[in-house]
Amino acid sequence: MNQTLGKEYKLCSQKIIEQIFEEKRTVKQFPFVINYKFTELPSTKPFQIVISAPKRIFRKAHDRNRIKRLCRETIRKNKYILEEYLIEQNKQIALFFVYTNKEEMEYEVLFKKTEQLFKKLITEIDIK
Repeated sequence: MNQTLGKEYKLCSQKIIEQIFEEKRTVKQFPFVINYKFTELPSTKPFQIVISAPKRIFRKAHDRNRIKRLCRETIRKNKYILEEYLIEQNKQIALFFVYTNKEEMEYEVLFKKTEQLFKKLITEIDIK
């Protein structure tokens, strides 16, 4: 199993990012919120993602960068959950991942929460 989260998983299209927020599909699992949209992506990967930590909560750039780095790592380790499902369903999805907690959480907790979030996202997709 490939556990890399390379450039092909990074969502760069401003048009797709705007469409994610216009459609308003959301899944919440503290401390994360995921906005998502099914779309045709420019890459062959089943999903592309943007990771965000709000500037109004984390004033210093090094704090935001650390949180995004931790989130990226937990996504990299847990991406197989979402990736296998999307390949099986033959779908592509664009994700906007937002960290909403007021302070930084430990890696182990973030890892478990990310796993729960991906499972919750899959059940949400099945419902619709």
